[in-house]
Amino acid sequence: MPINPDAAGTTGEPSEFSWTSAESLLYSLGVGAGITDPTGFELEYTTENSHEVTQAALPTQVVVMGGGNRPGFGDFNLAALLHAEQHITLHQPLAAEGTAVSTGRVAEIYDKGKAALVYIEADVADTDGNPLWSVRSGLFIGGEGGWGGDRGPANTWELPDRPADKVISYETRTDQALLYRLNGDRNPLHSDPTFAAMAGFDRPILHGLCTYGFTGRALLHGACDSDPTRFTSMGGRFKSPVMPGETLDVHMWVDGSDVLFQTRVADRVVFDNGTMTRT
Repeated sequence: MPINPDAAGTTGEPSEFSWTSAESLLYSLGVGAGITDPTGFELEYTTENSHEVTQAALPTQVVVMGGGNRPGFGDFNLAALLHAEQHITLHQPLAAEGTAVSTGRVAEIYDKGKAALVYIEADVADTDGNPLWSVRSGLFIGGEGGWGGDRGPANTWELPDRPADKVISYETRTDQALLYRLNGDRNPLHSDPTFAAMAGFDRPILHGLCTYGFTGRALLHGACDSDPTRFTSMGGRFKSPVMPGETLDVHMWVDGSDVLFQTRVADRVVFDNGTMTRT
């Protein structure tokens, strides 16, 4: 059965999950925390027992936690699926460990002609029902469009016509994908040279959500004064793959509580249409 447009709006049963201090440390290391200065910077994200340092979690860690029991939306060729967009909203700062309840759903399903664009969402609350965070992902599925459905809203994001107010650069490790995959995404595209070659790549590529995490770290330090309590939302579109070892340049344009951003490798845009909000 192909994509089922009628699945839009369906919601799954709430499910409880937990995360640990060790998982938060692993995520932080997976998105580059501590690389530049392992003993003097970002210790709150990379250690749990440093003198006078309280462990914290990076805001973007929510992308690897609590997807919930989301309903299905049809069968399709997994090789035709691309992670097109990612958005997160933090309703309160993320704790380094805890227990929460996630409710997943299928949001909109749009007909892009030769493909379908499916949005899946999850709302996460603590065990008393207080909102913690929300996530929204856009999945572009080739060969699944053409049923005559709504194409979805037009993109209105525009690159500012001025140099970025700030640029922060992070060099990824050549083994970055091997480390990041321990957060749960074991897709061999990011680890197996033979599988990567079948997909048309010279070698395994970096996870898109790893690029997202590096970008989130840059926004945390560059736009929020390294204060995770100021980081309230972040979203945008994946543009092109990143190879482990490449340097990510995060360009930021600041307008009050809003920040537009774009992540590049040299002149190549790898994450586009970026928007974050801060307090």
